[in-house]
Amino acid sequence: MTRSAFLIFNPAAGQGNAETDLAFIKSQLEPVFDLGVHETQPDTDASQLAHLAIEQGAEVIIASGGDGTVSAAAAAVIGSGIPFGVLPRGTANAFANALKIPTGLAQACETLLDGMEYTVDVATCNGKPMLLLAGIGFEAEVVKLADRQSKDRFGLLAYVLGGVRELRNLEKFHAEIDTDENLVEVTAVAITVANAAPPSSILAQGPAQVVADDGLLDVTIVSAEGMTNAIASAYDLFRSALNGDAASHRDIGYLQSRSITIRTEPPQPIVLDGELIGETPVEIKCIPQGLTVIVPQQSGKPASERLEGLPDLKVTPKLKAPEAEENQD
Repeated sequence: MTRSAFLIFNPAAGQGNAETDLAFIKSQLEPVFDLGVHETQPDTDASQLAHLAIEQGAEVIIASGGDGTVSAAAAAVIGSGIPFGVLPRGTANAFANALKIPTGLAQACETLLDGMEYTVDVATCNGKPMLLLAGIGFEAEVVKLADRQSKDRFGLLAYVLGGVRELRNLEKFHAEIDTDENLVEVTAVAITVANAAPPSSILAQGPAQVVADDGLLDVTIVSAEGMTNAIASAYDLFRSALNGDAASHRDIGYLQSRSITIRTEPPQPIVLDGELIGETPVEIKCIPQGLTVIVPQQSGKPASERLEGLPDLKVTPKLKAPEAEENQD
């Protein structure tokens, strides 16, 4: 008996022909799945359709669109145990890249048919679902500059252009990072908290190869001062993304924790999975094993920790409550 699959299709995503894309998807999936197609509308978004899919008892939920569509649909599926498939058709396709899901439509369809189920962590960021990462400071400012018109015209290059422009206005801020183990105080220009991250999100690459199923959040801190140091830090993070080795530049630090609260002075903008959501403070909590995704075979390795050398660094260990003694009757 074929499994029922609920396809959430955003016709406005990407720069290709939506009708052609949908026809191809149906030709690949309909021989295997009992496929129902549901297009997003101005008054019906991917989250609403994903909730409808759960109500209707769909055995597989598939999202086809950009990161906004994928994130909205996946957020509704968290905790349901229903396998979630991705057919990326957006500008950055960050979620697909983070989990090594092919971004070519034909290969992505093959993954849905022949891939494996992989249960990954998710998180909450100020109460909102977080699949990938939250950026504070520099990255959020870059997202502000990469408006919809720029992304439609230049694609990923819109973020690069925004980053180059923002380097001229690089501003430091004081941050308190409250983790499970320590209270870290530091001067930074960018802080990124990642649950999962594609190599293209270089500001998350301090620890290298952010692992999506380890029950931990990875924090990368960049404290570069001036354009020259910022470029050097960016190069080291880019090298980390390419080679899978942890960053070693003196202006880059990283750590891990299950939950994190960040306060800054002055308040800094926050970008959550590519969308601006407000300003600090921010509280982020990992939800281990929260989402089952259909992916190709893949592997990862755990991150480590390095903070030494960052400017104005202060680390205050937290006192742990003594373990209760066992009753001896």
